[in-house]
Amino acid sequence: MRPANHDMKSLMRQWVCSFLCVIVPVLAGCGYQFRVEGAGPTIGGTAAEASSVPPPRIAIRTLRNATFEPNLETRYTNYLRHEFSSGSGAQVVSEGEPADLVLSGEILSVVVPTLSFTQTTTLESRTEVVMMVRVEETRTKRLVWSHLAKGSSEFFITTDLQFNRVLQNRSLEQAGRYIAEDLASRFLMQLESGRLSKPVANAPAESGHKP
Repeated sequence: MRPANHDMKSLMRQWVCSFLCVIVPVLAGCGYQFRVEGAGPTIGGTAAEASSVPPPRIAIRTLRNATFEPNLETRYTNYLRHEFSSGSGAQVVSEGEPADLVLSGEILSVVVPTLSFTQTTTLESRTEVVMMVRVEETRTKRLVWSHLAKGSSEFFITTDLQFNRVLQNRSLEQAGRYIAEDLASRFLMQLESGRLSKPVANAPAESGHKP
Protein backbone atom coordinates (compact mmCIF):
# COMPACT_ATOMS: atom_id res chain seq x y z
CA MET A 1 0.00 0.00 0.00
CA ARG A 2 1.32 3.44 -0.99
CA PRO A 3 1.79 5.94 1.73
CA ALA A 4 -1.00 8.48 2.18
CA ASN A 5 1.39 11.41 1.83
CA HIS A 6 2.46 10.16 -1.62
CA ASP A 7 -1.19 10.23 -2.77
CA MET A 8 -1.54 13.74 -1.42
CA LYS A 9 1.50 14.89 -3.41
CA SER A 10 0.06 13.39 -6.61
CA LEU A 11 -3.24 15.12 -6.05
CA MET A 12 -1.46 18.42 -5.42
CA ARG A 13 0.56 18.11 -8.65
CA GLN A 14 -2.62 17.38 -10.64
CA TRP A 15 -4.38 20.35 -9.05
CA VAL A 16 -1.49 22.72 -9.82
CA CYS A 17 -1.33 21.54 -13.45
CA SER A 18 -5.06 22.03 -13.84
CA PHE A 19 -4.86 25.49 -12.27
CA LEU A 20 -2.03 26.59 -14.59
CA CYS A 21 -3.90 25.33 -17.65
CA VAL A 22 -6.81 27.55 -16.71
CA ILE A 23 -5.09 30.67 -15.39
CA VAL A 24 -2.38 31.12 -18.07
CA PRO A 25 -4.81 31.69 -20.99
CA VAL A 26 -6.84 34.03 -18.78
CA LEU A 27 -3.80 36.12 -17.92
CA ALA A 28 -2.74 36.22 -21.55
CA GLY A 29 -6.15 37.58 -22.45
CA CYS A 30 -6.28 40.14 -19.62
CA GLY A 31 -3.64 42.52 -20.92
CA TYR A 32 -0.34 40.99 -19.91
CA GLN A 33 0.52 40.65 -23.59
CA PHE A 34 -1.27 43.39 -25.47
CA ARG A 35 -0.64 44.17 -29.10
CA VAL A 36 -2.67 46.11 -31.67
CA GLU A 37 -2.28 45.64 -35.38
CA GLY A 38 -3.61 47.91 -38.08
CA ALA A 39 -4.91 51.49 -37.82
CA GLY A 40 -6.95 50.86 -34.67
CA PRO A 41 -10.41 52.15 -33.81
CA THR A 42 -11.64 55.60 -34.85
CA ILE A 43 -14.38 57.83 -33.47
CA GLY A 44 -17.59 57.12 -35.32
CA GLY A 45 -16.39 53.72 -36.51
CA THR A 46 -14.88 54.89 -39.83
CA ALA A 47 -11.50 56.30 -40.69
CA ALA A 48 -11.29 59.99 -41.57
CA GLU A 49 -10.70 60.64 -45.23
CA ALA A 50 -8.52 63.42 -46.53
CA SER A 51 -10.42 66.21 -48.22
CA SER A 52 -10.29 66.08 -51.99
CA VAL A 53 -11.24 69.76 -52.33
CA PRO A 54 -8.17 71.84 -53.27
CA PRO A 55 -7.46 74.96 -51.19
CA PRO A 56 -8.70 78.24 -52.67
CA ARG A 57 -6.16 80.32 -54.51
CA ILE A 58 -5.87 83.83 -53.13
CA ALA A 59 -4.02 86.81 -54.57
CA ILE A 60 -2.93 89.48 -52.07
CA ARG A 61 -2.69 92.93 -53.56
CA THR A 62 -0.31 95.55 -52.25
CA LEU A 63 -1.96 97.39 -49.39
CA ARG A 64 -2.84 101.05 -49.62
CA ASN A 65 -0.91 103.16 -47.14
CA ALA A 66 -2.99 105.98 -45.67
CA THR A 67 -0.36 106.89 -43.07
CA PHE A 68 2.77 109.01 -43.13
CA GLU A 69 5.06 106.03 -42.55
CA PRO A 70 7.06 105.44 -45.78
CA ASN A 71 7.12 102.02 -47.47
CA LEU A 72 4.87 100.54 -44.82
CA GLU A 73 2.55 99.07 -47.44
CA THR A 74 5.33 96.92 -48.93
CA ARG A 75 6.42 95.45 -45.60
CA TYR A 76 2.89 94.79 -44.37
CA THR A 77 1.88 93.19 -47.67
CA ASN A 78 4.85 90.85 -47.42
CA TYR A 79 3.85 89.93 -43.85
CA LEU A 80 0.35 89.08 -45.06
CA ARG A 81 1.62 86.94 -47.92
CA HIS A 82 3.95 85.05 -45.59
CA GLU A 83 1.33 84.37 -42.91
CA PHE A 84 -1.41 83.48 -45.39
CA SER A 85 0.95 81.07 -47.14
CA SER A 86 1.56 79.15 -43.93
CA GLY A 87 -1.54 79.58 -41.79
CA SER A 88 -4.68 80.54 -43.73
CA GLY A 89 -5.61 77.29 -45.46
CA ALA A 90 -5.38 79.03 -48.83
CA GLN A 91 -2.78 78.93 -51.59
CA VAL A 92 -1.24 82.35 -52.10
CA VAL A 93 -0.55 83.19 -55.73
CA SER A 94 0.88 86.27 -57.39
CA GLU A 95 -1.45 88.90 -58.79
CA GLY A 96 -0.80 87.78 -62.35
CA GLU A 97 -1.83 84.16 -61.73
CA PRO A 98 -5.38 82.76 -61.78
CA ALA A 99 -7.00 83.16 -58.35
CA ASP A 100 -10.32 82.31 -56.74
CA LEU A 101 -10.13 85.15 -54.21
CA VAL A 102 -8.49 88.54 -54.01
CA LEU A 103 -7.44 90.23 -50.78
CA SER A 104 -7.05 93.99 -50.72
CA GLY A 105 -6.73 96.38 -47.82
CA GLU A 106 -5.59 99.63 -46.34
CA ILE A 107 -3.33 100.68 -43.49
CA LEU A 108 -5.60 103.23 -41.86
CA SER A 109 -3.51 104.71 -39.06
CA VAL A 110 -0.30 104.55 -37.06
CA VAL A 111 -0.13 106.25 -33.67
CA VAL A 112 2.62 106.22 -31.03
CA PRO A 113 1.16 107.08 -27.62
CA THR A 114 3.30 107.51 -24.50
CA LEU A 115 2.91 104.81 -21.87
CA SER A 116 5.18 106.05 -19.05
CA PHE A 117 7.13 109.22 -18.44
CA THR A 118 8.72 111.49 -15.86
CA GLN A 119 8.36 115.24 -15.65
CA THR A 120 10.97 115.72 -18.34
CA THR A 121 11.42 112.39 -20.17
CA THR A 122 9.33 109.81 -21.95
CA LEU A 123 10.26 106.32 -20.74
CA GLU A 124 8.09 103.97 -22.79
CA SER A 125 5.89 104.25 -25.88
CA ARG A 126 3.68 102.00 -27.95
CA THR A 127 3.09 101.66 -31.66
CA GLU A 128 -0.57 101.11 -32.57
CA VAL A 129 -1.62 100.17 -36.11
CA VAL A 130 -5.12 99.86 -37.57
CA MET A 131 -5.67 98.00 -40.83
CA MET A 132 -8.72 97.01 -42.88
CA VAL A 133 -8.77 94.06 -45.29
CA ARG A 134 -11.39 92.69 -47.68
CA VAL A 135 -11.62 89.43 -49.58
CA GLU A 136 -13.65 89.23 -52.81
CA GLU A 137 -14.43 86.50 -55.29
CA THR A 138 -12.40 87.07 -58.41
CA ARG A 139 -15.15 86.16 -60.84
CA THR A 140 -18.20 87.77 -59.23
CA LYS A 141 -16.48 90.58 -57.27
CA ARG A 142 -18.66 89.54 -54.33
CA LEU A 143 -17.38 90.50 -50.89
CA VAL A 144 -17.03 87.30 -48.85
CA TRP A 145 -15.00 88.50 -45.86
CA SER A 146 -13.77 91.74 -44.32
CA HIS A 147 -12.03 92.55 -41.08
CA LEU A 148 -10.77 95.55 -39.15
CA ALA A 149 -7.66 94.60 -37.19
CA LYS A 150 -5.41 96.32 -34.69
CA GLY A 151 -1.87 95.51 -33.68
CA SER A 152 0.42 97.09 -31.11
CA SER A 153 3.90 96.71 -29.70
CA GLU A 154 5.73 98.59 -26.93
CA PHE A 155 9.27 99.92 -26.91
CA PHE A 156 11.46 101.83 -24.44
CA ILE A 157 12.82 105.31 -25.04
CA THR A 158 16.54 106.04 -24.69
CA THR A 159 18.58 109.21 -24.76
CA ASP A 160 19.72 108.43 -28.33
CA LEU A 161 17.17 109.89 -30.75
CA GLN A 162 18.48 107.89 -33.70
CA PHE A 163 18.32 104.63 -31.78
CA ASN A 164 14.80 105.51 -30.63
CA ARG A 165 13.73 105.62 -34.25
CA VAL A 166 15.24 102.17 -34.79
CA LEU A 167 13.28 100.88 -31.82
CA GLN A 168 10.09 102.44 -33.13
CA ASN A 169 10.61 100.86 -36.55
CA ARG A 170 11.06 97.45 -34.93
CA SER A 171 7.89 98.00 -32.92
CA LEU A 172 6.08 98.98 -36.10
CA GLU A 173 7.24 95.82 -37.83
CA GLN A 174 6.20 93.69 -34.85
CA ALA A 175 2.72 95.20 -34.85
CA GLY A 176 2.38 94.42 -38.56
CA ARG A 177 3.41 90.81 -38.02
CA TYR A 178 0.86 90.45 -35.24
CA ILE A 179 -1.88 91.75 -37.53
CA ALA A 180 -0.88 89.46 -40.39
CA GLU A 181 -0.82 86.40 -38.12
CA ASP A 182 -4.20 87.30 -36.63
CA LEU A 183 -5.81 87.85 -40.03
CA ALA A 184 -4.49 84.55 -41.39
CA SER A 185 -5.88 82.68 -38.37
CA ARG A 186 -9.28 84.34 -38.68
CA PHE A 187 -9.41 83.63 -42.40
CA LEU A 188 -8.67 79.97 -41.71
CA MET A 189 -11.58 79.82 -39.24
CA GLN A 190 -13.88 81.37 -41.82
CA LEU A 191 -12.70 78.93 -44.45
CA GLU A 192 -13.12 75.86 -42.26
CA SER A 193 -16.57 76.94 -41.08
CA GLY A 194 -17.82 77.40 -44.64
CA ARG A 195 -18.82 81.02 -44.03
CA LEU A 196 -16.70 82.25 -46.95
CA SER A 197 -19.37 80.91 -49.31
CA LYS A 198 -21.87 83.44 -47.94
CA PRO A 199 -21.90 87.17 -48.70
CA VAL A 200 -20.91 89.58 -45.95
CA ALA A 201 -24.00 91.10 -44.36
CA ASN A 202 -22.71 92.69 -41.16
CA ALA A 203 -20.11 95.32 -40.46
CA PRO A 204 -16.59 93.94 -40.11
CA ALA A 205 -15.50 92.91 -36.65
CA GLU A 206 -12.59 94.50 -34.91
CA SER A 207 -9.69 92.63 -33.39
CA GLY A 208 -6.63 93.70 -31.53
CA HIS A 209 -3.30 92.10 -30.77
CA LYS A 210 -0.86 93.15 -28.12
CA PRO A 211 2.24 91.30 -26.93
